[in-house]
Amino acid sequence: MKILKLIFDFYINASIHVALAVFALLRITEVYFDLSYNQNLNYFIFFGTLTGYNFVKYSGVAKLHYKSLANGLKVIQLFSFFSFVVLCYFAYQISWSTLIYAVPFSLLTFFYAVPFLSGFKKNLRQISFLKVIVVAAVWAGFTVLIPLIDANETINLNSILFILQRFLLIVVLILPFDIRDLKYDDISLKTIPQKIGVEQTKRFGIALMIFCLILEYLSDTPSTLQTSFMIFFFLLIISLMRAKINQPKYYSSFFVESLPIIWWLLILGFHNF
Repeated sequence: MKILKLIFDFYINASIHVALAVFALLRITEVYFDLSYNQNLNYFIFFGTLTGYNFVKYSGVAKLHYKSLANGLKVIQLFSFFSFVVLCYFAYQISWSTLIYAVPFSLLTFFYAVPFLSGFKKNLRQISFLKVIVVAAVWAGFTVLIPLIDANETINLNSILFILQRFLLIVVLILPFDIRDLKYDDISLKTIPQKIGVEQTKRFGIALMIFCLILEYLSDTPSTLQTSFMIFFFLLIISLMRAKINQPKYYSSFFVESLPIIWWLLILGFHNF
């Protein structure tokens, strides 16, 4: 049992779960726009998520003190290094034009963790209100815009609305994490729960989800996709409503983060049915 817990903790702490969530959102985009499965791009984004998230989470902890790290963190650092090597391989396999469009989102991720403002004392995460915007923009960029560009799809009104919907969905997915982190985050971050409180944050999230639902039905998508979205819609609202400051350890990091994966599996299930 202890071994299983160690494996599960590594799965969460090494960002494998969040990378699968990003991968699921990418596959959902392929289904919605009827894009061909692109193994090189998908693995590039999957391993890019592993590398990027672990860099953001652990770069401030590791710095130059690798030898003093706990064994678990050393393993994650090593895992991240191999993920970066694989990322480089798949980056070589995709087109230069796709890589160019990926650069701004990669830089946002880099400067989210690395201080470059106020005399190199502040990163993007420490700028008031920017945290949720940066994360949502990067997720929407890599899971919608980049695959559309790579497939040479025209960016029209439908795709713009889809990008907007994805951006807002990510904002709502972040809210349970921000509620959980209320007791840890510095007040200067001015996260949404810090500014308007937990209950108002939940109402704000529900309002965003209703707008996302309207966007879903404005688009010309098959009824099976809309049914899958409706289930995801209610699961996300329930997850948001049940979020609290003192939540179970894996509530946000596993259950909430699982919702995009559940949405993708629902789409696969309805499609096969």
